[in-house]
Amino acid sequence: MEERVVSEQATTEDMSLEQSLRPQTFDEYIGQDHVKENLKIFIEAAKMRKETLDHVLLYGPPGLGKTTLASIIATEMGGEMRTTSGPAIERPGDLASILTTIQPGDVLFIDEIHRLSRSIEEILYPAMEDFCLDIVIGKGEGARSIRLDLPPFTLVGATTRAGSLSAPLRDRFGVISRLEYYNREQLKQIILRTAKLLETHIQVDAAEEIASRSRGTPRIANRLLRRVRDFAQVKADGQISLPLTMEALDFMRVDRLGLDHIDHKLLMALIEKFNGGPVGLETIAATIGEEAGTIEDVYEPYLLQIGFIQRTPRGRVATSHAYEYFQMEVPKK
Repeated sequence: MEERVVSEQATTEDMSLEQSLRPQTFDEYIGQDHVKENLKIFIEAAKMRKETLDHVLLYGPPGLGKTTLASIIATEMGGEMRTTSGPAIERPGDLASILTTIQPGDVLFIDEIHRLSRSIEEILYPAMEDFCLDIVIGKGEGARSIRLDLPPFTLVGATTRAGSLSAPLRDRFGVISRLEYYNREQLKQIILRTAKLLETHIQVDAAEEIASRSRGTPRIANRLLRRVRDFAQVKADGQISLPLTMEALDFMRVDRLGLDHIDHKLLMALIEKFNGGPVGLETIAATIGEEAGTIEDVYEPYLLQIGFIQRTPRGRVATSHAYEYFQMEVPKK
């Protein structure tokens, strides 16, 4: 199976390393200035009132720092962060076991919150609004409901698909923030910070080169840095220079815009096999051998951001920018 540079399926080692590299405070957190400044104010106000922070919904493409922000919120509020995900909560009992262990001021972080089932959402509503949990005991005519009080807590939900959240759930969040892609300067600062933590020497122009190929995403920037570090350790005594960085990134098939071989396959399928589109997502997925969900969540957001594809009611369309990038003539339709 081909290696995917931009894959969201990180190895256990990578995930552990990512955790160690995460900022612990707002001051260490680079980028997302508007979101960060708002959260600072909301947290300070809640602490002045001696209340918990309103529930927070963070949305945007993967890898932009939603989990890190949740951890910082927990730290700033003086509580612990308890982490789970939408797909992991399959039954009401799963949610009840989590909620009944929460301590006052804790943060419950639910990743991929859009994947919660409707039955789980129904249990979550009173927990969010009234800090209570309704549990049904027994079945049929003998069934009865017991209400358990919960300590005040803050739910932080993260999603890449805010539009997939039900309106009742979305309306119960007091703070809703969208995370945007990072610019190159911000990514360069993140790379330099990570290199320092990894005790790796990197030239500034090498950091700029990695930043330019990181798709506006810190997670990808740090992942590319680690792979370039591998090249440097084998070929250059651990020193990351610009020539070595370009050689390593080219070897990994990450081009100057951060597009990898999957992006190229997707775009070329649109251009060569479907005359630029429109073509449906499922058809594209079957053509290039990728899952539709992976294309929609991982690859499309950046291709939309740089203007290489468009979503239309009839399907995906390659834009003139994509044709120009591959030095191909736009077909006349």
